[in-house]
Amino acid sequence: MKIITLVENTVGSESCIAEHGLSVYIETEKHRLLLDTGQTDAVVTNAETLGIDLTAVDTVILSHGHYDHSGGILPFSELNHTAQIIMQRTAAEPHFNGERYIGIDTDILKLPNIRLIDGNIQLDDELFLFSGITGRRCYPQGNRKLSCLKDGEKAEDDFVHEQCLVITQNGIRWLLSGCAHNGILNILDRYRELFGSVPDYVISGFHMMKRDGEHTDEEKSVIIQTARELSQMNTVFYSGHCTGIPAFEMMKEIMGDKLRSLHSGEKLV
Repeated sequence: MKIITLVENTVGSESCIAEHGLSVYIETEKHRLLLDTGQTDAVVTNAETLGIDLTAVDTVILSHGHYDHSGGILPFSELNHTAQIIMQRTAAEPHFNGERYIGIDTDILKLPNIRLIDGNIQLDDELFLFSGITGRRCYPQGNRKLSCLKDGEKAEDDFVHEQCLVITQNGIRWLLSGCAHNGILNILDRYRELFGSVPDYVISGFHMMKRDGEHTDEEKSVIIQTARELSQMNTVFYSGHCTGIPAFEMMKEIMGDKLRSLHSGEKLV
């Protein structure tokens, strides 16, 4: 198995581009796939730099309907016309941060290889997708600014468009999420409902980034409590992107080597 961070907010390889976004390239025994595609064509540029053949990719999983995870789909599709691109049907709906549109480019929906799904799906014995995350403990505070359309009116986003990928390989399970908008603890609760255990590895942003000043006491409490619970699991976590460096550092103090960072161009395994 091979996992490489193609796009992330920070540079791990000086020859690669960093941008606010996320894309992870994975090779399994049966698949070449992408989880998300970043914000721009950086996914294509970095793949070329790293010698990754995007024409061999057979599956693209979109974790949720935001531009910084879907923006590379159209540039990718100029190279690869056959890979199935799988997203929740609700990921195609409009999404906003305040008044700013942050949803996907609607031209993506015109691609012939788009596959819109509703809920969980077992793709094969390696790949499983799940949604239906309803818990709200240690809920990311940054979600308060994000909205979607309900019956034509803006409403607080409930993130039903978020889905998570589970990869099973040689008895090891990897859980991948783009931003964990539903909260990583709630995602793991949902995972336990489905699998009866915790995953061996997790790759995910934690959506704790604060762009307009320091974290409030309430936000710090969520970050610390999340880290404490994660530290008790027999799981290794790779995180970056929307986690934010201050939050990552707070969590790292608690989690130690159980928490590792993501960077553009770096190989995880």
